[in-house]
Amino acid sequence: MTKKIVIVTGAGIGIGRAVADRFAKDGHHVVVTDVLDTEGQATVDAITQAGGSAEYRHLDVRSTPEADTLVADIVAKHGRIDVIVTNAGIAHRVPMAEMTDEKWDETFDIDLKGMLRVIRPALPSMPQGGAIICLSSIMGVAYGWDEHVHYSAAKSGVVGLVRGLAVECAKDGLRVNGVAPGYIRTAQLLSEQNSLGPNAAAIASPYIPMGRLGDPSEIASVIAFLASSDASYLTGQVVTVDGGLLPGRY
Repeated sequence: MTKKIVIVTGAGIGIGRAVADRFAKDGHHVVVTDVLDTEGQATVDAITQAGGSAEYRHLDVRSTPEADTLVADIVAKHGRIDVIVTNAGIAHRVPMAEMTDEKWDETFDIDLKGMLRVIRPALPSMPQGGAIICLSSIMGVAYGWDEHVHYSAAKSGVVGLVRGLAVECAKDGLRVNGVAPGYIRTAQLLSEQNSLGPNAAAIASPYIPMGRLGDPSEIASVIAFLASSDASYLTGQVVTVDGGLLPGRY
């Protein structure tokens, strides 16, 4: 196995951390990025203590200069970027009647344009066989989410980004796919202010055919597959990982 250089955004907690852990466990070098410096460094410390290879870099995906500098530094240091996982995102509850332009723009700036900022400067350094995986959501591919219209709209935009970029990058030997998680046990889901709260399992599980919430590691496993040569003919797709929620609702 060739060690890959992997950038994961929002890797301090939740799905991002699980993704970083998985790539490191598979023998790759992970560039952990986040605005949560303590949590991001903790991810790196856990990886290195387990014998893996990782480094932490602060990155606010709202900043084009920060993203450009990060990518340039990683390419200068490692010579290339093989895999990008754009995971950083926010999902704040705001009823539409209370929605401000600023909150709408902030969500799109992080959840959608933040992906552009990391991917764009990295493309010239990515070798054939490189892979980009973007995080969407079941709320972006199938469902509406009341009081989260801005989030649903941004995550729907991720689907368009994946499709268009996959077609554009195919000639260069790069694959672009997405993952749309369902109800996953993360701090976001367990937030009473912005999502289902501490009783998320009891609320959501009856609607999920598999009868439980997903674990971040289960999303990481799908992302690891999409980045691997086992998915060499798969591009432009958004894989829904939701315990059967989407086909099971009727």
